[in-house]
Amino acid sequence: MSDQLPPCPACGEDYAYEQGGLLVCPMCGHEWEADSADEEADALAVRDAVGNILADGDTVTIVKDLKVKGAGGGTVKVGTKVKGIRLITDGVGDHDIDATVPGFGRMQLKSSVVKRGADRLE
Repeated sequence: MSDQLPPCPACGEDYAYEQGGLLVCPMCGHEWEADSADEEADALAVRDAVGNILADGDTVTIVKDLKVKGAGGGTVKVGTKVKGIRLITDGVGDHDIDATVPGFGRMQLKSSVVKRGADRLE
């Protein structure tokens, strides 16, 4: 555990202390596990094909040819850049990205078939 303890997730105060395997806030009495907040945030993060965390507005590149089903049909080629993605939780199946793909229009993509561009700083 680091020297600096995280603030209380319930009230935001910085006075948390360790008690056994828990952190306790003396201001509101909230108790939580030290690593649970980091693990929950990491579990909810959407990752691309190489493990980078994606965010709304990112530019991504398609990493494999994608056959498009439906009226238009066709194939989205490897290397196609998709700008301004939007992460979604209610996608069809395991599709977690909503985006406008050049030449195909609006569609949902799986995060496992894209790679985040190097234009975003962390």
